[in-house]
Amino acid sequence: MKSLIPATAWRMPVAVDIVALTVRQGQLQALLVNRGIEPFQGQLALPGGFVLDGEDVESAARRELAEETDLTPAYLEQLRSYGPLGRDPRGPVLSVAHLAIVPITDIPHPGGDAQAAGWTPIDALDGLAFDHDRILADGIERLRAKLEYSPLATAFCGETFTIAEVRAVYEAVWGVSLDQRNFHRKLTTDGCLEATGTIRTVGVGRPAELFRRAPGVAPWDPVIYPPILRPPR
Repeated sequence: MKSLIPATAWRMPVAVDIVALTVRQGQLQALLVNRGIEPFQGQLALPGGFVLDGEDVESAARRELAEETDLTPAYLEQLRSYGPLGRDPRGPVLSVAHLAIVPITDIPHPGGDAQAAGWTPIDALDGLAFDHDRILADGIERLRAKLEYSPLATAFCGETFTIAEVRAVYEAVWGVSLDQRNFHRKLTTDGCLEATGTIRTVGVGRPAELFRRAPGVAPWDPVIYPPILRPPR
């Protein structure tokens, strides 16, 4: 009986890399670690590592994020695959990258192979280890595109939020200013959000109504229609 595995097939390590993003101080920021081991020891990189025996890639991404940064994402999705050739000096490695969103209030703590972990504004990033500059750019573009048609921005904000807080996420991710009234009208009339019946007062500002995602609406659902078109930067 012939083998079901082609003679040309070969085994290779499979890794996961995580593009974890948040909005802090009005800026879109990425989670980076300082590598504690070779290759690229001491350089900045995305959190990640190898998939273990019997582990699926999503579980590996969640484990590596927790081990290296002590964070749990509010949202996680598979981004795309990279390699296996030419991306790791140790040899062929296939990486399955993931996009993660972490709430604004979460603070990373390094562990595992990471000497340090922290948030860095994306405008200040360049020269990451491996091919992580490319992976990061792809993750940011995926996020920017999904904000047009889904309530994914709410994943940055916690269980309840004001429309101004959601708008601040859009403005940080897209790098533009949005019309306050038009944005409020759009987000509150398409059925993806519902009012909680409570308000929040911050500082000396006016009390703001609190919202949450409507029942049955997930952050990734394409429920904003027509989409909120991304203004040119």
